[in-house]
Amino acid sequence: MGITQHTCGLDNVLSLVNLALLRGNVGRPATGLMPIRGHSGVQGGAEMGAYATAFPGGVPIDEASAQRLSDTYGFAVPAAPGLAAPQMIDAAERGALDVLYSCGGNFLETIPDPASVEAALGRVPLRIHQDLVLSTQMLVEPNEDVLIFPALTRYEQPGGGTETTTERRVLFSPEIPGPRPGEARAEWRILLDVARRAKPGRAAPGFPDAQAIRDEIARVVPFYRGIERLREGGDQFQWGGERLCDGGVFPTGDGRAHFSVVRPEEISLGADEFILSTRRGKQFNTMVWASVDPLTGAERDALFVSRDDAALLGLADGRSVTVRSATGEVAARVKVAPIRQRNVQMFFPEANALLARGRADEASGVPDYNVVVTVTTR
Repeated sequence: MGITQHTCGLDNVLSLVNLALLRGNVGRPATGLMPIRGHSGVQGGAEMGAYATAFPGGVPIDEASAQRLSDTYGFAVPAAPGLAAPQMIDAAERGALDVLYSCGGNFLETIPDPASVEAALGRVPLRIHQDLVLSTQMLVEPNEDVLIFPALTRYEQPGGGTETTTERRVLFSPEIPGPRPGEARAEWRILLDVARRAKPGRAAPGFPDAQAIRDEIARVVPFYRGIERLREGGDQFQWGGERLCDGGVFPTGDGRAHFSVVRPEEISLGADEFILSTRRGKQFNTMVWASVDPLTGAERDALFVSRDDAALLGLADGRSVTVRSATGEVAARVKVAPIRQRNVQMFFPEANALLARGRADEASGVPDYNVVVTVTTR
């Protein structure tokens, strides 16, 4: 059972967990829950603490956990959560963000209402973009300064690197010999150099090479022990073993799973309104995609409509339409598809102009990528 992070709030995720438990699909061979994450590196990055709301290993942020990391690294680690990406844009819009340091990603392609996101980015006095490729958010007209730090891919960085799959496999990617592009450097070296220059009087971790980082991960994140032994192509291990909750034994006080109470939001639709959700097909990355979706055969401007709704609206396959929400509008072409009536779908990020900023799941902070729309012919 897959869960896509971009479109599911906590209630939806808990509903899927409840369903899996009802069917006995947790703790048995050939079953289980697997989050459908973004591009390679997202899962491992989350588990290494690349979140505003958790420390490495998914440890909750509190005074005790912050003190443990402070003791480990020799400087004070904040005991309060930071800002999630949508909150950073909100702060930038208010003029409350002095510096934005972005490692990868593209807020213009991932956060709803790209026009307002562009305006917010333009208000930040200093933007630093560290990435492998040039992206559209780097080109937003700056308030004052924009710095670009070119980085190497994991296949180019000396000493290789690792990635973690959604089934918890930590895989080693060896360095591929060859010429290196221009001034690009390993991302971890760039970050350490910035840390030393930003806080010259504060101790910063000293890593002579990539292997030292893997050694450090094994010490700081206990369930990643084994990463320090990955040295050759094909080396890997699966944290947590072959399956979690094996045999129906769960990490709870009584060893049993517990169902969650969920209260899905009720949506009332007008006679001409539809619920639009964004979809990725087999393409979850906002940087790389094909002009034709390999799963559905649809082009990027497709509006997926049920056969019954298409007949009701008098729309044939391929008909040009305008999709409108309270936030904006986009041009699209009808793609008749097996979808529930009164629901339509469009690709992400093409539909972002229809989405409103400010609506997000309370627990995860993930924006709401669903919206009520109308559909008219052009």
